[in-house]
Amino acid sequence: MFKEFKEFISKGNVIDLAVGIIIGGAFKSIVTSFVNDIIMPLVGMALGGISFADMNVAVGTATVNYGLFIQAIVDFIIIAFVIFLMVKAINRMRRRKEEAVEEEPAPPEPTKEEVLLTEIRDLLKNKQ
Repeated sequence: MFKEFKEFISKGNVIDLAVGIIIGGAFKSIVTSFVNDIIMPLVGMALGGISFADMNVAVGTATVNYGLFIQAIVDFIIIAFVIFLMVKAINRMRRRKEEAVEEEPAPPEPTKEEVLLTEIRDLLKNKQ
């Protein structure tokens, strides 16, 4: 069981996934800070000085923080847009790479001398 686990964990895909998750977590904190500290204050100022972090409704003893929910939605939209741009760029690079492979020139046609030498070689093989 340990050997199987070692093989599983050492595969490139698992390591790539782990790195992606760590970088994604760091990216999320950057986007959250960008939204909370730059975007939302500007949006709040444009809407007359409203702070989305303070937007809430008291329902009995519970508090519904819908302003924080709005900030989470903006976070999601920004992250989704950046991921969309990254996937689009990766797909574009793959298409260019595939097109470059397809456009490789065909090997040149053999010259008359090469054709003649090939025929002579084949005739000599047949005589033996």
